[in-house]
Amino acid sequence: MRVLVFGAGGQVGREVCRAAWPASYELVPLDRNAADITKAAAVSAVIARKRPDLVINLAAYTAVDRAESEPEAAWGTNCAGAAHIAAVCGEDGTPLVHLSTDYVFDGRKRESYHEEDAANPINVYGCSKEAGERAVRAATPRYVILRTAWVYGAFGANFVKTMLRLAAERPVLRVVADQRGCPTAAADIAAALIAIARQIERGGMEWGTFHFAAAGSTSWYGFAEEIVGLARTLGAWPSGSGPRIEPITTDQYPTAARRPMNSVLDCRKIAALGISPPPWRSSLPAVVRELIGAEGR
Repeated sequence: MRVLVFGAGGQVGREVCRAAWPASYELVPLDRNAADITKAAAVSAVIARKRPDLVINLAAYTAVDRAESEPEAAWGTNCAGAAHIAAVCGEDGTPLVHLSTDYVFDGRKRESYHEEDAANPINVYGCSKEAGERAVRAATPRYVILRTAWVYGAFGANFVKTMLRLAAERPVLRVVADQRGCPTAAADIAAALIAIARQIERGGMEWGTFHFAAAGSTSWYGFAEEIVGLARTLGAWPSGSGPRIEPITTDQYPTAARRPMNSVLDCRKIAALGISPPPWRSSLPAVVRELIGAEGR
């Protein structure tokens, strides 16, 4: 089975490329230099040339704050790019797995979000991703939209990397404590994508929208405490030192883009297919250990 991966240079894409795919699968990774998804002709040409059995779209503009001042770039990748890929897949009858985000929701709901809850994004990034979802649904019937949340890993820019960098520079870290979500390891998303691909190959995958985010939830403050605690245990700083973490409110940390106060995703729908996200704390140590090791080399 030949699997074409757009966005292979991103943090999830790089985990997909180093994941343990079945021997019968041929992975064809494409980064932005190999395929500019904002250009319809380029997308059509590469899919025609590679003739995949499955397309996975991980390409995205993910700079949430910068998107507020660069809306054309965000929409070009997250909406138009997704539409170009989905159009070709729809014409060819090729299954498409498209990665999306918790930021399609406004965060006002008190409980976790289900797939059927109404989308109501509150920033440019979320709006562009929600529009990309609609484009996928309109262009092809054989799709899986996989929404995830608070992604982190060994590659790319993410919260874990930022906390480890700041922890080495500052005695005190002030972190937002009134936004909640599910920190999700990129490697766990890669494992879920492999499981989805296998179900598609067997003809057992249900088409539609699914949530996949780590089990359990926390605040950015709770996430930061766990990161720093792990790093301290692993000897990141001499004599068990490291910064103190102080909780603050969203109002005390203004950003260009508004964030949902509640980003917790209900993942029971995909769990019913045998694809269950692990607890968020269980995947974090391996990533912190890898990042600390990389800094020491």
